[in-house]
Amino acid sequence: MKTVLIVPSLEARHGGPSRSVRGLARGLARIGHAVELLSTVPGAGDETHTEEGLSTHVFSRQWPQSFAPSAPLRRHLRLGDYDIVHHHGLWLRTLHYAHTAAAKSGTPLVISPRGMMSEWAWKHRRWKKIIANGLVHPGALGAAQGWHVTSQEEALDIRRLGFQQPVCVAPNGVTAPSADDEAAAAARWRDACPELAGRRVALFYSRLHGKKRVLELIDLWLATARNDWLLLLVGIPEEYSVVQLEAYIRGERGSDRIRVYDGTHEPAPYAVASLFLLPSHSENFGLVVAEALVRGVPVLTTDTTPWSQLEAIGAGRCVTWENYQPALAVLLAESPEALSERGGRAQIWAKAEFSWEKAARIVAAFYEKLRTAR
Repeated sequence: MKTVLIVPSLEARHGGPSRSVRGLARGLARIGHAVELLSTVPGAGDETHTEEGLSTHVFSRQWPQSFAPSAPLRRHLRLGDYDIVHHHGLWLRTLHYAHTAAAKSGTPLVISPRGMMSEWAWKHRRWKKIIANGLVHPGALGAAQGWHVTSQEEALDIRRLGFQQPVCVAPNGVTAPSADDEAAAAARWRDACPELAGRRVALFYSRLHGKKRVLELIDLWLATARNDWLLLLVGIPEEYSVVQLEAYIRGERGSDRIRVYDGTHEPAPYAVASLFLLPSHSENFGLVVAEALVRGVPVLTTDTTPWSQLEAIGAGRCVTWENYQPALAVLLAESPEALSERGGRAQIWAKAEFSWEKAARIVAAFYEKLRTAR
């Protein structure tokens, strides 16, 4: 089956989809699909990378970049001959190109909303989304033959909004790093942040955005944390810059208990963490949670993310925001051995549950079902 996956950006600053869409494309290629992965980037673009079964093309992104228009990507899609057109993300012009190309060739269009249909995300800056739905990619959501989501919670979001097309639930995969890579990452972060020495580390690693409750986490940490712990905030600056967060922390007299870094060009810092924190308003999956778990780091997250199984497995906690502070206090009081035991259970579960080949086979079966139904 010849499949094209379109994602507006593969840049690290755009968070999990920049990794997860690439992972799905490689998974599909490994099980025998001929896969094209199309994306955009500011500047000249026109880059092509080929590996077995997968060809990645990155085209120039034009003005206004916030809507990701790309005439070269549009032309490429029009000339392509595909069995499935699969777009990742909403509210951007690339979805219009995918919709148009699929309609012209009579090919099923699959859309992955990537968290953009959660109740919080749907309401956030709602006026922009109304404009995008009417002008940026008119008719695309209703024209989709199917949806791909990464959790049952995300599937319910789609139904809540009234869409009745078939939905495929295929969680993201995660790849365990090598021991050498983890050792190198740990050395890099201990060198960058000497304050790690002699203290246990609670890690936040995600976009620096209000959706992730970054400021609320800082406040909560300063009201809860013990002196033998350090909160390490590492992320892709978006709504907040590192300078802004550092100024906020200084204003709260918390500089001795929290450190903030731009993680754009740095290795993932999981190797120095004893506990991972993600208090988001919403997540369709939360790839960083799976990445922490597969490395043996227990997680504390909110129940607006699809990680309720953490409780049953004993790999962490998934609680309401109102209960986040007491849950944090309990985990911070646990011994290193107890947290390590949680991490061991987390790692066993994540390695068994989240593989890209497993995700790819679920998605491929969904593609075939849509093709047969036409």
